[in-house]
Order: sequence, then structure tokens, then C-alpha cells
Amino acid sequence: MSLFTGTGVALVTPFDRKFEVDEVSLRKLVEHVIVGGADYLVALGTTSEAATLTEAERCRVMEIVLEQNEGRLPVMVGIGGNNTSEVIKNVKNFPFLDSCKAILSVTPYYNKPSQEGMYRHFRDVSESSPLPLFLYNVPGRTGVNLSSETVVRLSHDCPNIEGIKEASGNFQQITEILCSMRSDFTVLSGDDGITLPLLVIGARGVISVLANVFPGEFSTMVHLAAAGYFRGANRIHLKYTALYKALFAEGNPAGIKAALHAQGIIAENVLRLPLVPVSEGLYGKLQTLCHSM
Repeated sequence: MSLFTGTGVALVTPFDRKFEVDEVSLRKLVEHVIVGGADYLVALGTTSEAATLTEAERCRVMEIVLEQNEGRLPVMVGIGGNNTSEVIKNVKNFPFLDSCKAILSVTPYYNKPSQEGMYRHFRDVSESSPLPLFLYNVPGRTGVNLSSETVVRLSHDCPNIEGIKEASGNFQQITEILCSMRSDFTVLSGDDGITLPLLVIGARGVISVLANVFPGEFSTMVHLAAAGYFRGANRIHLKYTALYKALFAEGNPAGIKAALHAQGIIAENVLRLPLVPVSEGLYGKLQTLCHSM
């Protein structure tokens, strides 16, 4: 069984007022989600604003996450890009491979490769990676969709590809993957708001944004669903429906940073351009929703 089932948290990177990494808040956040009941951590993904971190900052963020974790939970790290040879180099040279258990690699963005191009990209990355690979399909960000046929093909041809974070929101596509994938392949939800229905049809967990702020109850929902207690899981799902919508109303991670700040988990509500904090109105709505939970 994969180490990466249940609830993973796509960790944000807190910044201070000088737009520098807030190491104290990052440690506080990691401790919050571990103690709160998360099953694993995901560092340097989209929610971490990795695209605006320097190489030195990415290493420091990773170092802090691993130090604070102290081996308590498995850690997955995001390493992706649209230059296959560069991704392979970054995977091979990543300085914390011994402390991580898997790599999350997004579909190549901007250059819009064909399905065959993406197949070869992930095949070559997986063959070069010393760690298991999770694909990350998020067409709303990358401009390209990794089809169910390509995912199934990769699952059967590439034993080092362990699973996929599926954030297309396409139930038919995800159903086709679940029907035809390798038997030990792991499908994870990449959308908090549809995690429960995906668990019902066979997904094994989620890489969650919301669980940054509410790791306990969200993890409980996932565990209840995994055990077949769907009535209890549905109560939690419905409770958070308004928050799911509000968190993404002005983009991610703007929403979750506002919520974390409103809850006092991070010190400042700061993002790096081109991302900006949510509007005052949405901040107030998120504050009210979080305090009502």
C-alpha cells in the first residue's frame, strides 16, 4: 500500500512583511497540520508559491519542513517543469532525497505538449528518479490535460509512477483511470470540494489546501469515507461546502493564506507578485466562515 493515502497537506509558504520566508510561521504551520491529524506532507507544490521562490529559498523551506516534521509523517516534494532534461537534473540533484518518500511532478506547462510528448516526459522522469513519482494533472493551471488513456498507459508501463494527483475536475476522466489503471496505482483528489465523491468511486485520498487550516476534521472525513462510513463523511463535507468555494474564489493560495492568517496560524497575509492577497470583503467572509467551524 502507498504511503500516500488519506489526507496530505499542500503546505503554503508564509512570508513576512519584507516578502521573505517566515520561518517561525512555517514551523508553526507544519506542527499544526501534524498534530491536527494529517497523514502526509506535500512541500514545494503550487500552494507553496514555489514558482516565486529562489533555489536557495526552496532548499530552506524544505529543510524547515523536514526539521519540524522529525520523520513523523511521509513527505512528498514537488519537482516539475516544462523542460524534461532540466526536471531530470533537478530530481537527481535534489539535496533532500533521503528524507522524502515521493516526488510530485506537474504536467509540462506553457509549451502544450501532445499526449505522446507527456507520456515520454513522465516515462523519462520516472526512469531517472530514485523516488516514486506522482503525476499532477491540473489543466486549469498548465493549459494541458493529461488524458485518462495516457495516465493508464503510464501506470502500466512505468512501475516507478505510483499515482496521480488529479485536479481536472472531470469525473468521467477520473472514472476511466480508476477502471483501467494498474492495480496498485493510487489516485488522489486534487480538489477539496469534490474529494468525497472521488473517494466514493475509488480515489485513495487527497492532497488538500483546506487541510492547512482544518487538518483534523478534513482528515476525519477522508478516513470515514475510506472505512465506508459515508453518512458521517458527508456531514463534514456539507459543513465545509461554503468554505471550499470561498477559499478558491480569488485564487490559490490567496484564499488559504487569508484563512490561516485569520486563524492566527501564520503571522502575515502576504503573497509574492504576481499573486496578491484576497479582497477585504473575501477576507471578512473567510474569517467568519473559519470562526464558525
